[in-house]
Amino acid sequence: MKILHRVGYYLGGFSIGLVLLALFLNGRDVSCEYNYGPEARVLKNIRTKTLLYSPESEGLIASKIIDTATISYILKEGDVVFSKSEPRKEPCGIYHIEGDENDKEYVLFVENCDSIATLKSIKILN
Repeated sequence: MKILHRVGYYLGGFSIGLVLLALFLNGRDVSCEYNYGPEARVLKNIRTKTLLYSPESEGLIASKIIDTATISYILKEGDVVFSKSEPRKEPCGIYHIEGDENDKEYVLFVENCDSIATLKSIKILN
């Protein structure tokens, strides 16, 4: 078989595969983010839920020590420290999330329940 025929078969099969993928995945909520590790899955799970704030957290937001944009950024780009977290605590797991923005380091303690996530406390390290 000539090389031209092989390339033709390859491109024909590849194009059929692309068409089938487009038909099957059309309209579905397919994410190509790299949510394979446990840390990324926890952060995505928290971000998809309704986020409530404890009175302590609301006080820090009201006094403009931290804003909700910074909290959202940390919940997207932060690091979950599983050694300091309690993911199997009943009824809701508590996660220790560290992140930095604007030359400040923050630690968020988030209680992750079935349908809501609650920001319990915020620590500012520097």
